[in-house]
Amino acid sequence: MKQPVLNTFRSIGTLLFSLVLAPAFSQEIVNRDPQIVQMMSEMSTDSLRAHIDGLVRFGTRNTLSSQNSTATRGITPARQWVLRKFEQYARQSGGRLTAKLDTWTLPADGRRVNQPTEIANVMATLKGSDPTDTRIFMVQGHIDSRATNVMSTSVEAPGANDDGSGTAAVIELCRVMSKYSFPATIMFVVVSGEEQGLLGADHLAERAVQEKWDLEALLNNDIMGSNNSSETRIIDNTRLRVFSEGLPATLVKDTTGRVAQIRNFGTESDGKARTLARYFKEVGERYVENLEVVMIYRNDRYLRGGDHTPFVNRGFAAVRITEMNENYEHQHQNVRNEAGVEYGDLAKFMDFDYLRKNTGVNLATLANLAKSPAVPQNVTVDVRNLTNSTVLYWQAPKGAGVASNKVRGYYVLMRETHMPFWQKKFFTTKLGMTLPYSKDNYYFAVQAVSEEGNESLPVLPVPNLR
Repeated sequence: MKQPVLNTFRSIGTLLFSLVLAPAFSQEIVNRDPQIVQMMSEMSTDSLRAHIDGLVRFGTRNTLSSQNSTATRGITPARQWVLRKFEQYARQSGGRLTAKLDTWTLPADGRRVNQPTEIANVMATLKGSDPTDTRIFMVQGHIDSRATNVMSTSVEAPGANDDGSGTAAVIELCRVMSKYSFPATIMFVVVSGEEQGLLGADHLAERAVQEKWDLEALLNNDIMGSNNSSETRIIDNTRLRVFSEGLPATLVKDTTGRVAQIRNFGTESDGKARTLARYFKEVGERYVENLEVVMIYRNDRYLRGGDHTPFVNRGFAAVRITEMNENYEHQHQNVRNEAGVEYGDLAKFMDFDYLRKNTGVNLATLANLAKSPAVPQNVTVDVRNLTNSTVLYWQAPKGAGVASNKVRGYYVLMRETHMPFWQKKFFTTKLGMTLPYSKDNYYFAVQAVSEEGNESLPVLPVPNLR
């Protein structure tokens, strides 16, 4: 079932953290940001279709295909086409958007790269308006396509859905959002080399580490534009999957005691990626009608891998967004008719209104994050005493006093330990709250809220044992 709107509460009167439990609360409707609603209305099904048609015209976008930028076929001219799109949108951005190719040469690896190959990611950066806000929010898809044999460089490989859909979504998001200003920076990225082994994403994730990017969230869109499945023949354009890992991959080499802390406090399902997935679901369903975001509790599908994984493996909050029911007759297949079945990743098998809705969930999430304050700092829960209430404290986020990123207050989120989604929100302007709910029976988190009502990512409290 679709997640119900969270119960949201506003505190009344003075909150006495140590002595008084949270007072009576009145329910408040969670409103949509008018500017985000306006951006959503500017997305176009026809525009998304045109992006897909433009990508398919290159015949194949195999990573090992034409390296000639003047050709009309192959991945290199396809990347140049996307770059020109980004440059076009930069002209409407008032100087905020810049676009470039991040290019390098990859040596042959004896596996899926059989010769030295130029790889390039197409990147557009919408610089944040707040000079004190270093946060980056990224959305990406992969431009390369493939046929049945991933090493076939000349066979027709239209890649309309895999991953023309994710690439078209990124282009459309850049088209719409580049006309607006956000306190934080948004990056629109089309990576290469996914089918050869997540090559472009791995390069970009390593850049993020080496250059110390303040990358708070990555939305990876891959295969998100078809509404029907092979075998089961389900047709449904009302559900979208978001994949997220539970335990962080970085725990494999844990030397800090984080594993013991996760076991002690039962936060196995509250890592960065899972927290981002919950946020994606709540905000996306707030703005997109007739669409349920279904959380999948694993990093990716069996036998498959996505471009979020190199970021996850380096400790970033990253999730994969994918249609609910995949059709394997139209993925990784040569275009052909066989035994009465038409194979191949062609645009005619896509649902462009479904793609519009799925792109809209990305837009709502990115815009809400980029308009939000930074996360609260040093969030703690008092566990020094045996009580049937919960006491939380936190500090204001960095940059909270800057006018463009001003904090109106904070939401304390709450859910029962067996529930996958946040169930209630409590609002306060204070830097702490006491709630009449047992800390033993619930999970809590804290979000900073902007003047316009945009929420930061939630931060789970660290137990205060002293």
